[in-house]
Amino acid sequence: MFIRLSRPRPVSFALDGAKHRTLRMQPPDLAIPILPSRSVSATVVFYASLGFEGGANEFDSNYAILRRGTVELHFFTHKKLVPAESSAGCYIRVADVEAFYNSCLASRLPSSGIPRMERLEDKPWGMREFAVIDPEGNLLRVGQILAE
Repeated sequence: MFIRLSRPRPVSFALDGAKHRTLRMQPPDLAIPILPSRSVSATVVFYASLGFEGGANEFDSNYAILRRGTVELHFFTHKKLVPAESSAGCYIRVADVEAFYNSCLASRLPSSGIPRMERLEDKPWGMREFAVIDPEGNLLRVGQILAE
């Protein structure tokens, strides 16, 4: 499976009845984690079960780009990775952690071992969050700021 990255979409607008102009919208500043994977194809299958789309890069099959809504994760091949020793991970802040969590429940991940999914809960530091540890040992913590 290959993914072609889309370019920013053109937007037309008019100022005070003037001729329409077309601009390309620049996406906001964004950090994208690049995580290790022993097998890009297996990683693509796992993340598809969590609602991500995408696949191996068309120019390099050892690299994958996966998206779920506005969340984007990149993966590179690391054949010598030992999942139980991995310290790779990222924090994904979302607007609706409950919806993200509920869609991940469909993957039926266990609550212990590797891979696993931890339950959604309110944390004392003001976040409502849960975690997924993928088959590579990568930690994805997903959270939303609690309303005051």
